[in-house]
Amino acid sequence: MAKVNKISDKLVKVDDSFTINMFDNGFMIEVGGRNSDEDWSRVKLNVSTVEELYELVKEAASLPRSE
Repeated sequence: MAKVNKISDKLVKVDDSFTINMFDNGFMIEVGGRNSDEDWSRVKLNVSTVEELYELVKEAASLPRSE
């Protein structure tokens, strides 16, 4: 299975909200939405720094919204 590095590796549309968890060694962002087959899907990505997390938040904000 290929490693997911970006939200758009798995989703083409995102829901209106996402969840961020803080851990001792980094962060996790969980985003729901639609995949390329228009099926509901979720992606959970772990990153080490707030800068990497910020890049994922910017990506989520730039993707089309699910309906």
